[in-house]
This record gives sequence, C-alpha cells and structure tokens, in this order.
Amino acid sequence: MTTFVDRVELHVAAGNGGHGCASVHREKFKPLGGPDGGNGGRGGDVTLIVDQSVTTLIDYHHHPHRKATNGKPGEGDNRSGKDGQDLVLVVPDGTVVLSKSGEVLADLVGHGTSFVAAQGGRGGLGNAALASARRKAPGFALLGVPGEMRDVVLELKTVADVALVGYPSAGKSSLISVLSAAKPKIADYPFTTLVPNLGVVTAGSVTYTIADVPGLIPGASQGRGLGLEFLRHVERCEVLVHVLDCATLESDRDPVSDLDIIEEELAQYGGLENRPRVVVLNKTDIPDGKELADMVRPDLLARGYEVFEVSAVSRTGLRELSFALARIVDRARAAKPKQEATRIVIRPKAVDDAGFVIRAEETSEGLVYRVLGEKPERWVRQTDFANDEAVGYLADRLARLGVEDQLKKSGAHPGDTVAIGPGEDAVVFDWEPAMVAGAEMLGRRGEDHRFDAPRAAVARRKEKEAERMEREYGDFDPFDDSGRG
Repeated sequence: MTTFVDRVELHVAAGNGGHGCASVHREKFKPLGGPDGGNGGRGGDVTLIVDQSVTTLIDYHHHPHRKATNGKPGEGDNRSGKDGQDLVLVVPDGTVVLSKSGEVLADLVGHGTSFVAAQGGRGGLGNAALASARRKAPGFALLGVPGEMRDVVLELKTVADVALVGYPSAGKSSLISVLSAAKPKIADYPFTTLVPNLGVVTAGSVTYTIADVPGLIPGASQGRGLGLEFLRHVERCEVLVHVLDCATLESDRDPVSDLDIIEEELAQYGGLENRPRVVVLNKTDIPDGKELADMVRPDLLARGYEVFEVSAVSRTGLRELSFALARIVDRARAAKPKQEATRIVIRPKAVDDAGFVIRAEETSEGLVYRVLGEKPERWVRQTDFANDEAVGYLADRLARLGVEDQLKKSGAHPGDTVAIGPGEDAVVFDWEPAMVAGAEMLGRRGEDHRFDAPRAAVARRKEKEAERMEREYGDFDPFDDSGRG
C-alpha cells in the first residue's frame, strides 16, 4: 500500500567538474608539438521537475540523499572529458521547495515546471585552452570545480479546485466517494482519513477536482490533531466547502458551533479570507439530522452562506451541490488572468564591475583581509597549489582583476594575511605585492621563478639575524674558517 508523504528533507549534491589535462603533443620528428591537454567535463545538475503521475514524496522519504554524476577529466590529444549526467527528480504538482531556514526557493505548479536544486561544477581547462601568445606552453591545467551541495525541504500543497473541510466523521470521505470515483477509507470512528483524497467531478461542461482534507479540530492551526500537517493542502483551492454533521452524537456540538470553530482555525492559519465558502448540511437522511438542518439553515443563510442539505447515503441533494460548485469554480477560473505561452527570457546574473569585495576582519591571530567574490573563489578552487606555474597564473589573474590594487586601497601592507573565500575553507597566504602579472616567465615546465625569490618576511628575518651576528661578533665571521690551519 502506497504511503502518503507530503513533507521531506532532501540532501542533493551536484556532480564535480572534471580536471583539465596538462599534456604535450608528441610524435615522430615532433618531440614538442605544443600543448594538447583537453578540458574536463561539466558535473551533472540535480533538477526537480513536476510530473502529474506522481502524487507523493514517498521515494525521497526513504532515499533522501541524491547525487548527480561527476564530469570526466580531460585527456591528451585534445580529448575533452565527458559531461556528468544530470539527475532529474520527479515531484508532484504543487510541490514547494524551501531552504532549511524556511525561505521559498521555488513553487512548482504545472506539468513540466522545473527547478535546478544543485548546479554541477565547471570542468577545468586543459593546457591547450590556457595557451596564449605570452604563455605558449603552459605546464599546468585547471582543476574542476566541486558541484553544489544543498539541503532543501519539499512540501506538497494539493492542487485542487474544491476543498472539503470539517470535523472528523462529518462525512467528507463519504461525500467525495459519491461525488467522484475516488474510493477513500470510510469508517465510523474519528480520523479515518489520514491523507488528503482527490477526486474528479464532472457537472455539465465543467470538470473540477475536489480534495477531502483530514478532519480539523480546535487548535488545528497550532498543531493539534492532523490540522497543522494538512491545512496547507487547502491553500491552492478556489472554494472551501464546510461539511457539517447534522447527526452528531456529541451533546456539546452543533453545526453552527462547528462552523465557527473551523472558521477560527482557518483565520489563524491565514491567507484564506477571500475564498468563497459553501455550507453542506450532511446526514439529513436521519430524521433528527433533517430536523436540525431545518433549524440552523435560516441562521446560515443570514450569514450569507450558500447552504445545501445532502445525504451521502441516500444521495439526495448531490446534483444541486455539484452544479453549484461547478458554477463557482468556473467563475473563479474566468476571473484569473489568462496564461500566455511561456517565453524563454534570458536574465544574465548581475555582477558589479569588480566582481569581488574585500573586508578587513579582526581575528585571534590578527588582522585578516578577506577577498569574497564568485570569480576569485572559483579561481582558487581551480588552482593546483603543488604547481608553481599554476600559482603564478592565479597571481596574474588576481592582479588583472584588480585584487592587489584594492588590497592597497584597503590598507594592506606586504606580509599581511589575506584569505580568499569564506569560512575555514578559505585559502590563506601572506600578501606580496611584488607578485605582479607580466609576460610569460620562461623556465622549466611547472615552475615559476617568481617564487624563487625570498619572501619579504624571510628577508626581514635574515636581515635581523645578520644585525644580531654583527653585534655579537663584530667583524669576526664565526662561519669563516679560511684562517684556520
């Protein structure tokens, strides 16, 4: 038996981008034919898409961890790596995607509506793509970017035209079973219905869907009973139908007080004030029920409600009710703006001229200048720090982006600590403004002679050591043994 699940927490991970390849073309009589390393493949995305044949989130309840495939690394002879395969996850119509903090990321309504929950990482460029007039034979390649990882919450809000609301055992399940072909569970005890039931009703030329929402009780908007879990299923409904029990055996209940209590719970939940209401006095086939319905009908009419006396057992009054609901639904559909054909609109992501910001932060280890921005953070993730030439290429890119100029304007001095990226995953180094961009630095593959020069901090340390030695030994050099016999 299929279990109905309408709220799950999903952990998605996109595929990582494949690494670029550093390779040199070799063949007979052409020992150095130039760089031919291919690019890495793109990591696969994780996409949520609406499929109307799916009605529950049960699959993600049992298997909440989903991951797309990684991109393949590039190879020599200009062979690019294969892209990772996108992971497509089907969800029911009416699924709302939320962040862990409750922020709405997407509202998926309508067959085929999609949302990229996690974006795959970029593939790294091979050395063939990095070759330029100044750097003819790069001895490095860029690493692939890790795919995005995200925790999202999926909430299902039933997409229906009419919602049946009321106390437990008011006869909602019986009513939907005779109005439509739905076959919900029906029994003579409260909370028989534990999940929303959907049915399709045809009245004349109008076809509409009707939802049986599990029974509400006082305090449902605060979590009592099943109300808080299922009140959201009435949010998308155009018409609310109050099903009132005219044959209840509880002495402290009557149809009018039941209506007032349910309306109070709907008001506290919020957002349903403008929905049209219809009142159904159910179980009028019982003599006492018919008598009670005749007593409360004038009061309900005086409040402005459209009232129908029905019996799901004898099926009296159902035709009038179904056509009345069809009329209200048709009127609500006509009032909605007409949906135009979906047009593809390209909205480039807005970025500022710099593409990064620099913040001075006081930490326990002293002042740190933190560089934050999509470009520099991605460049750092793509750099192989075991390769001096790759590090030099990163320094060139940061200098051309204007990071060093902004560091100077922010008050940074040589030897200050600079971190690129947020949190503990940032790359931390001592800033040396002499590391400027320039023409190609010739040398052995994978090396950059700019890193052979001593760092400023090391030079200052050696200078202080030399001064100390001069104070202690004067002109005598303790390391000079040329005068010894």
